[in-house]
Amino acid sequence: MPVHHSDAGVATQGAGFYEITRLVERELRRSGLKSGVATVFCLHTSCSLTIMENASPDARRDLQRFMERLAPPGRYEHSTEGPDDMPSHIRAALTQTSLSIPFRDGVLRLGTWQGVYLWEHRTADHRRGIALAFYGE
Repeated sequence: MPVHHSDAGVATQGAGFYEITRLVERELRRSGLKSGVATVFCLHTSCSLTIMENASPDARRDLQRFMERLAPPGRYEHSTEGPDDMPSHIRAALTQTSLSIPFRDGVLRLGTWQGVYLWEHRTADHRRGIALAFYGE
């Protein structure tokens, strides 16, 4: 089974959602594969990946507020990189650092209102690495 690997970077400007659907689609086109599975993997412990509503930003804002209440800053022993350090690790541990997305006819099989997002949990700007692997034919 053919495999195509690539790496990508995502610049973030603090906590929130950064849509990477087009990035994954671009790499899928470069792979030349038509049918299979895409794996998207985040190379960090303080951000995560999710498939989320891409039509209404309210859904993402509500999820962000929920997670901030669940793991608030300033309450943990581990604070090497600041008060948002441990909460970002908790948020990443409770979510996903890897996604599997089927594709067919060279197109990701996402639902009408689904988008692929990198979810930054830190408050500062970061450059995040994403590893992509496409398996198929």
